Amino acid sequence: MKNETMKRVRDVYRIEAECILEMEKHLDEDAFSKAVEMLKKAPRIGTCGCGHSGIACQHFAHLLCCAEFPARFISPAEAVHGATGFLKEGDVMVFASRGGKTKELLPILDICKKRNVGIITITENIDSPLAEGSDVVLKQYVNRETDRDNSQGTTSTTSLCVIFHTLQTALIEETDYSNEQFAVIHPGGAVGERLNRKETTC
Repeated sequence: MKNETMKRVRDVYRIEAECILEMEKHLDEDAFSKAVEMLKKAPRIGTCGCGHSGIACQHFAHLLCCAEFPARFISPAEAVHGATGFLKEGDVMVFASRGGKTKELLPILDICKKRNVGIITITENIDSPLAEGSDVVLKQYVNRETDRDNSQGTTSTTSLCVIFHTLQTALIEETDYSNEQFAVIHPGGAVGERLNRKETTC
């Protein structure tokens, strides 16, 4: 492996760590609290994004299900072909778009507004069309991507996932969701084994 390659590999840890530490300074507590309240009260939650943002949205939908919030990722392609029927008045849609201008998401934004679905957008661009059409905007911060050309969805994906993790953490705290509840729906794998391990006495 080239020396330059290993240098860049080591830089990844520094770049992403610096991003995460800086993100806390961009936390708007009022907006964050409002987003948590919307999610907590929503009968159903949709998540939607394209590319790496979409993959992170799938992760968030699964996290929400793990805390017993009915959620699903709605593909931008399927959303405009009927999949937004999953969402009813009072539900919440979470959009993720670093630039806030992803053209595939704008028609979905309009559908949600017409159906009185609450809208949370996570974006760097708080003046973007998605942000302006949302009920709550959570500011994303990205210092730079980790590749040499600053173009691959690396640090930006980590940044988005951290925001999703903060929301999940808050929801668990606000609803007092317990490991005992989680054990019922997660009997599989090493986590399920740990959660469901019976205490034995001599």
